[in-house]
Amino acid sequence: MNLAYTICFLRRGEDVLMLNRLKSPEMGVWNGVGGKLESGETPKACALREIQEETGIRLIDVQEKGIVTWNNEGGMYVFIATLPLNFTYETPKATNEGILDWKSISWLIDTQNGGVAEHIKQALTLFFNDPKSYEHRCYFNDKGQLETFTRIPLQTHSHIE
Repeated sequence: MNLAYTICFLRRGEDVLMLNRLKSPEMGVWNGVGGKLESGETPKACALREIQEETGIRLIDVQEKGIVTWNNEGGMYVFIATLPLNFTYETPKATNEGILDWKSISWLIDTQNGGVAEHIKQALTLFFNDPKSYEHRCYFNDKGQLETFTRIPLQTHSHIE
């Protein structure tokens, strides 16, 4: 399976820096920051580069949290970063990729919130609260709606470095 992308969720207290995307995929939906792996780039290096490119925030490390796959066709590596409570980053901020803004975790995972991808709502608290890493398997129908979502614990995650 081709895992060609990374996604990272930057947490500050109970808020997460999210991107409302201007382009497909997930146009108009709040999501983490990330992007496509470049040739020869490790997933972690890609996540750090994409964070800096999309937000201007320079981090030296991120924590890997597994992978998200879709329809057995592709997927992405998932990372998180925990920022200090006193970390200052003014939002909302318009960028080439979309609008960056701090959103509370409770708002992001609310079942009534149609502005966050369903698979992100289902996995976000695990990314932050479960020390294990998982493969989050998503199956979408022809209309792009999530039909099934399952989690499988990963035994090792050294392949992500």
